[in-house]
Amino acid sequence: MTAIQQINRVFLLACAPFLGMLICLLFITVKIPMGPLATTLSTTFNFHQETLSLDSKLTKANNDALQTKSVIQQYFDVYAKSTIEVTALLQNAAAQAAKPGLIYDTRITAKLGSPIRQASSGNIDLKLFALSESNYKGYALKVNLKSDKAIKLVLGKDKMGSSETTLEAVSRYGAVAGVNAGGFADDNKGKRYPLDTTIMNGKYVNGFFPTNNDTTFIGLNKDRQLIGGKFSSQSELDKLNPLMGSTFVPVLLKNGSKTSIPSQWQSSPARAARTVMANYKNDQLLFIITDGVNESGNSGATLAELQDKMQQLGIVDAYNLDGGGSTTLVMNGSVINRPSDGKLRPLATNFLFFK
Repeated sequence: MTAIQQINRVFLLACAPFLGMLICLLFITVKIPMGPLATTLSTTFNFHQETLSLDSKLTKANNDALQTKSVIQQYFDVYAKSTIEVTALLQNAAAQAAKPGLIYDTRITAKLGSPIRQASSGNIDLKLFALSESNYKGYALKVNLKSDKAIKLVLGKDKMGSSETTLEAVSRYGAVAGVNAGGFADDNKGKRYPLDTTIMNGKYVNGFFPTNNDTTFIGLNKDRQLIGGKFSSQSELDKLNPLMGSTFVPVLLKNGSKTSIPSQWQSSPARAARTVMANYKNDQLLFIITDGVNESGNSGATLAELQDKMQQLGIVDAYNLDGGGSTTLVMNGSVINRPSDGKLRPLATNFLFFK
């Protein structure tokens, strides 16, 4: 055996065990348990899959939310636009509905001329006009009552039997204007009481008095509408829901037509300072106050002249309040007319107006 053969033999013997093991590995499948490591890898893989799924769902939800937001925004825009359009329509409708009233007010105001004084607030609108007729001078106070707080009938010094001038009442209450109200009667102790039926705040001050010698109740109901006339019973007057009012004589206009003036009032006095309370068909009030130089009956207006004037002005109903030296008109702290007594007369009742 040569040296080379010996060397090959040695290598063959040395490698034989390894060759055998290699052959065994080729024909034998070995399963190696992974233990906890395999579980961890599987869990991690499943968590990753769920995360991907959740992320996909969140992405879809976000897209859906964006789409829903877009739809809601579109509806909101349509609603906002519709609201603006509806508001504009309502405002236009209100303006159209108010036009007839504004036109009517413009017409009746135009007949009085231009106001020489005025006052306005959320409670009341007052416009004062000068009257200059051929036989008399005076004033017209146009009153639009907007609330129950705009007008009040007050007793002199707020006491039965007491009296005060219209200016004193206006100052004491802080009113913007005032007009004398009903007649009065004096007793032998110097007390001055309202004539017949007088109502304040819906209550009878001194009871009900049926019409006597053409006496007339003149006042407002709880809707601030002018009411008045002759009443034989309290229940008859109560049907009109009176809120305030006083008594004098006579009725001058009813439903736009002249009423018959009692003979004694046609000549006693023929002319005098007068105070008239009237209304228009839209329930605005008009107080006419005429000047008289004295109580002689030779200055001022006749009741017949005032009937003609009020028909010309478009008045519906009109009633004569106390006149002569009682006639007083106060506005913004000043006496507007010229009292025929030469000074202001203390009165039992006054109408006051408030801003």
